[in-house]
Amino acid sequence: MSAVPLEAVVRAEDGAAPVPDVAAPLGARARLLPALGAVYRAQLSRARVARIPLLFVATFQSVGIMILMRGVVDGGGEAHAVVAGSSVLVVAFVALNLLAQYFGQLRGDGGLDHYATLPVPPAAVVLGAAGAYASFTVPGTIVTAVVGCGLFGLPLTHLWVLAAVIPLSGAALAGLGAALGLLAPRPELATLLGQMGMSAALLLGVLPADRMPGFLQYARDLLPSTYGVEALARTFGPDPDWAAVLLDLAVCAGVGVVSLAVATWAYRRAAVR
Repeated sequence: MSAVPLEAVVRAEDGAAPVPDVAAPLGARARLLPALGAVYRAQLSRARVARIPLLFVATFQSVGIMILMRGVVDGGGEAHAVVAGSSVLVVAFVALNLLAQYFGQLRGDGGLDHYATLPVPPAAVVLGAAGAYASFTVPGTIVTAVVGCGLFGLPLTHLWVLAAVIPLSGAALAGLGAALGLLAPRPELATLLGQMGMSAALLLGVLPADRMPGFLQYARDLLPSTYGVEALARTFGPDPDWAAVLLDLAVCAGVGVVSLAVATWAYRRAAVR
C-alpha cells in the first residue's frame, strides 16, 4: 500500500476531500542559443579579473620565444613558422591550458553539480566556457603577431586572417582543453595534461617543421593548432596560396567541431557521476 500524504490525512480529518499530491510541472529547458549567450557572458565576467594577468604572461612568453628564435632564424619560411606558431601559442595557453585547469577544478570541487541543476543544455555550458576563454586570446594573439612581423621584417598586409585563425584554433584547442579537464580523474592531473598540451603546442607549433625529426612531423599533424599555424604562416609570403589557406582553416574548423563534441560528451559523462 502506498503512503498517504500527511496533508491529505489532515484534510480528511477536517471533513474535506483529500487532495491528490501532484508534483508541479518543471519549467521548459532553455534553448541552446539563449543558454549559450548567458553562460558565455557569465564566464566572461567571472574570468575577466582572474585571467587577464595570465593573458599578459602568455603574450610575454610568446614574444620572448620569438626574440630568442630571432638569433637562430634568419628569415624566409622558418620566420613565417616562428611568428605564426608563437601567435597561436597564446591561444593554446589560454584555451587549452587554462580551460583544462578550470574544468578539472570544476569537476573536483563539485561545481558541475551546480550546472547540472540548471535547465541548460550541456553543449551550452561547454561552448560558453570555451568561447569565453578563447575570447581572452584575441588581444594577445594580435600583439604577438604584430611584434613578430616587426622582428622578422614580415608584412602586416594579411594579418586580417587572424579573424578566422583565432576562433577556429580557439575552438579546436578549447574543446581539447575542456575534454582533458573533464576526463581527468583529479584536478592535479587535469593541470598536468593542460601543461603538457601547451608544451606540445610550443614544441610542434613554434619550431620550423623541416628542422624536426620525422616522427615529430607526424605528431605535429595530430595537433589541432597546427592547421591554424599553417594557415597564418602561408599568408606571410609574397604570393599566398589562398586555396591552401582555406583548406587549413577548413581542417581546423572540422577538428574544432569534433573536439567540442567530445568535450560535450565528457561533460555529460562527468555530470551524471
